[in-house]
Amino acid sequence: MLRLVLAAFSVLVLAASIWLWRVEVPTIAAYALLKPARHRVNQPPPDGCAEVSFAGAGITLEAWRCTPAAAPPRATLILLHGIADNRGSWRGIVPRFTARGFDVVAFDGRAHGGSGGDFCTYGFLEKQDLRRVIDALAPDRAIVLGTSLGAAIALQEAADDPRVHAVVAAETFSDLRTVATERAPSFLTSDAIRRAFARAEAIGGFAVDEVSPERAAHRIHVPVLLIHGAQDLETPPDHSRRVYAALAGRKRLMLIEGVGHNHSLSAEATWNEIERWILENVE
Repeated sequence: MLRLVLAAFSVLVLAASIWLWRVEVPTIAAYALLKPARHRVNQPPPDGCAEVSFAGAGITLEAWRCTPAAAPPRATLILLHGIADNRGSWRGIVPRFTARGFDVVAFDGRAHGGSGGDFCTYGFLEKQDLRRVIDALAPDRAIVLGTSLGAAIALQEAADDPRVHAVVAAETFSDLRTVATERAPSFLTSDAIRRAFARAEAIGGFAVDEVSPERAAHRIHVPVLLIHGAQDLETPPDHSRRVYAALAGRKRLMLIEGVGHNHSLSAEATWNEIERWILENVE
C-alpha cells in the first residue's frame, strides 16, 4: 500500500512540475516582458515647459511640451525614453535644444510613468501612439530621438511616417524576439521561452515578430544616427550593426568605447555630436 501511495505521489509531483514548466513559468515570463517596472515622474517640468496630455492609440499619454523663446521653431524634437523609465530622464537635455530653437516634446510611453496602458509592446502599439502625438503637434519637420526601447519605437515609426525628418537611435534592439531571448534567465528552456512569447502575444494583443527595427530599417529613407555602447552586454552592439546594414538612406553608426547599456549618451562629447548632426539635418 505504501508503495502505491508513493507512486501516486510521484506521479502528482511530476504532473505538477510539468504543469509549472509548461504553463506557470511561461506565463510569469510573459508578464515580466509585458509589464516593466513603472516609475512616476517625481520632478517638475524644465523651465519653459508645460504639462500636457496627448491622445495615444486608445490611451492618454502624459507629456512635457517645451517651446523655444524664438518663434517659429526650427523643428520639433520628440524624445522617447527607455524601458522602465519616464520623460524625467530627458529633463537635463530639454534646455539644450530649446535654446537652439527647437520645440521639444517628451512623453511617458505606454505602460510607463503617468501614461495609460497596461502592457508594453515594444513598438507594436507604441509607434501608433507616437503617430498620434505627431498628428496633434502637426510639425513641419519632426526629429525623433530615442534611447533603447524609445530608439526601437522611433525607427519603427520612421519607416512609415513621412513627417519624421530624421532619427537619433541610441542602443536600439534589432528585433524583439532576439533581444528578449538573449536577456532571458538561463534556467528558461527554449520551449519555455517559446511559450512565453506566445502567452505575451495573447495577453498583450500583439505579434512579437512584427516588432523589428531591423525590418523597418529597409523602409527608412531619412537620415539616421545610431549610437551604441561598445561594451553593451544587455543589448549587444550587433543589434545596431544589423539595423545599420538594413538602413536604406543616409546613416551613421557611433560606437562609444568603454560603456555599456544606458550609458552611451553619458558623455558631453556624444551630445555635442548629436547636436551637430541634428542641426546639419534640419538646415
